[in-house]
Amino acid sequence: YRMALDQTPATGKEVKSKILRNIGNAFVRLGQFQDALSSYEQIMESAPDVHTGFNLVLCYYALGDRERQRRGFTKLLSVRQIQMDADELETMNAADISEDDGMKAALRERIRASHKYLSTASKLLVNTIDADVVAGYEWVAEALSTAGQHELATEMSIGKALHFMRSRQFDKAVETLKSYEKQEASLVAHAATNLSFIYFHEGDFGNAVKYADLAMRHNRYNAKALVNKGNCLFLKGELEHARALYQEAMGAEADCLEAVYNLATVNKRLGDHVSALGLFEKLHQIIPHSIEVIWQIADLFDLSSQPRMAIKWFKILSARVPTDPSVLSRLGNIYLKEDDESQAYHYHHESYRYYPVDMNVISWLGAYFVKNEMYEKAVEYFERAAQIQPAEVKWKLMVASCHRRSGDYQLAFEIYQRIHSDYPENVECLRYLVHICDDLGKKDQVHEYVVKLRKAERAIEASAPPPESQPHMPPPQHQAGYGGSDQYRGTEDSQGEPGPSAFQQAMMAAAAGAPRAAPMQSKAAKPPSGADDDLFADDDLDDNLLPS
Repeated sequence: YRMALDQTPATGKEVKSKILRNIGNAFVRLGQFQDALSSYEQIMESAPDVHTGFNLVLCYYALGDRERQRRGFTKLLSVRQIQMDADELETMNAADISEDDGMKAALRERIRASHKYLSTASKLLVNTIDADVVAGYEWVAEALSTAGQHELATEMSIGKALHFMRSRQFDKAVETLKSYEKQEASLVAHAATNLSFIYFHEGDFGNAVKYADLAMRHNRYNAKALVNKGNCLFLKGELEHARALYQEAMGAEADCLEAVYNLATVNKRLGDHVSALGLFEKLHQIIPHSIEVIWQIADLFDLSSQPRMAIKWFKILSARVPTDPSVLSRLGNIYLKEDDESQAYHYHHESYRYYPVDMNVISWLGAYFVKNEMYEKAVEYFERAAQIQPAEVKWKLMVASCHRRSGDYQLAFEIYQRIHSDYPENVECLRYLVHICDDLGKKDQVHEYVVKLRKAERAIEASAPPPESQPHMPPPQHQAGYGGSDQYRGTEDSQGEPGPSAFQQAMMAAAAGAPRAAPMQSKAAKPPSGADDDLFADDDLDDNLLPS
């Protein structure tokens, strides 16, 4: 390039500029930014152009020199070619020239390129030319406005409002965006859409709808404004109206991912699982790495009673987030419904390994080992449950029951005594103490605990209201499994922490080893007279053993 530059005559200024630019580009590729600067600065002195000015700003940015970045940006804005091109284009638009005119197309392309260079340089410098990012936005916007680039200046001001939103300074963001309410229509629509988004996240649905409507009045096919309004209606429970807005947003902008995702979510909420699944599968093709979308697909297959497909998609999700305990426990629950207890145990154990404080998983594992008469291992999980919920006496009772069933009556007796000292009015503990003292031959203590048991039972009967005054309450309806992780549900509401499954309830009843003939037990759990407290040890455990 230098040899070519030496042989270029003085009259070939344009050729010389292009050769100098190539020399500068070569130095940039070599990482020698200071040498590249000398070439670019020489061009900007003699025959400035937007492309070279942009490269000059990039070199100043790479060197981290704030003052020279400002100077370089000012030089870039001083290139008159941009404004001249705009004027020429306006003149040509006024003339009667066919749409396929080559010169008009070339001018448009030059305008687009100039706009791109200026926009990119502006966005690059706002974060570096000043220690305060907001001050950077303000300086760049002012420089653009002074140079006559009002559209880009407005873009930077809206960028400042978005910075406030990302920093959760919503008051400043609202103040900035409201300043554009009386500007031209495109700016009003842009600002109103962002204001609607801010108010939605602050829970002010009235203002969110108001500004979404304002944006839609200026541009009826503003997909983001339609989605914002749809979200407000979704949270208000107006699902059909929200679905219509999401469908309209998709019609206005077919690749609006937010509209597709939310439409699928509202279809799922309305029970239209087939449509929801089709939309989520469409989204998966567009954004195949989205764990939220994969979770929704897996959950819909599970809700549609297609366990094989649900397992397939939850395994895909588990490969993306291998340490997510809720995905692992959900897989275990599906395998349990498929009567594959070995796989159910594997995934519940993996879930416990990553998150050893999930009470659903802990209780399931404890119940699993009780069912398989591995009481020593069950103790580990019930002790962990007692550590997590120290005020819940049932876990301590299960620990004692496991020791009793494993044959360690003395240790079980000591644990029951400690429970009784902490909860002297607990009827279940007193029953267990009566039975275990009888087993150990402690006749004096049997009488002592029988007296305490009768006293506690009379106290409970005295405090209970008469049967006819008690309203009939239906039993709580728990879902059979454990809910999946809510972090993948998008706008789906959390359904709360699910209760134990029927399997778990039966297992926990077995672990407790409840004396079956004692009063205060539920009718379904009450055996024929003469049954001993180890009745569960010889029976299959099924839903018939659950309390009614």
